[in-house]
Parts: sequence; C-alpha cells; structure tokens
Amino acid sequence: MKKLLLILPALFLVSCYNKERNCNNFKTGKFKFEYEIDGEKKVTFFERTDSLEIETFEGKTDTARVRWVNDCEYILQKMKPKNMQEEKAIHMKILTTEKDSYTFEFSVVGNTNKQKGTVTKLN
Repeated sequence: MKKLLLILPALFLVSCYNKERNCNNFKTGKFKFEYEIDGEKKVTFFERTDSLEIETFEGKTDTARVRWVNDCEYILQKMKPKNMQEEKAIHMKILTTEKDSYTFEFSVVGNTNKQKGTVTKLN
C-alpha cells in the first residue's frame, strides 16, 4: 500500500506534462537554423512554402521539394542534387513547438541515426 501511495503522485506529475506541438504555425514562413560544426557557429536561413523549401547556407542557395506526411512530419527531396548523398531524401519531424521556434529531429529516409536541432521562425 505504501508503494502505491508513492507511485500515484509520480504518475500524476507525468500525466500533467504534455509537450506542445502546434506544427501548423511552422509549415510556411522564413526560418533560421543555428548550429555548431567543429566549434564554429553556422547559420542556415530558409523559406518554406507548402511544397518548396529554399535554403541559403554560406552564400549558396538550394531548393528542395516538401511533402508533408502529417501535420508535424515532412520529407525533403533536393531538386538538383550535386552528388549521391544529396539524392537521398531527408525525413523531418517536429517534436515540440514554442511561440516562435520548434525542436525537430531529422534523418536520411531509411536510416535510424537521427539528429536534433532547433529552428527559429523569423517575422
């Protein structure tokens, strides 16, 4: 009986925590993705419509098709891949959202190795 009394408050706290996922606010717009590579800060800017994503990184622009799987997941496929790696589609999944940002995970389609990041929506 004591164990049950200890478990109930823990279950109550866990059940009250619900991550927000308002993905529709992030389907289109202008965004910024900041990350580090070998200790150096990198920034990618991109604009997404319902069907296209135009990305600018270090002065180079690339375009990908966007296919939404559901409200919070989509597939990116580069339109003009420059090598075999770029030919592979990327699966993007929005995990949580906030007022002007979202946390996501991504991987090459069919690959179980996932990475995470945070994107900020620009006004």
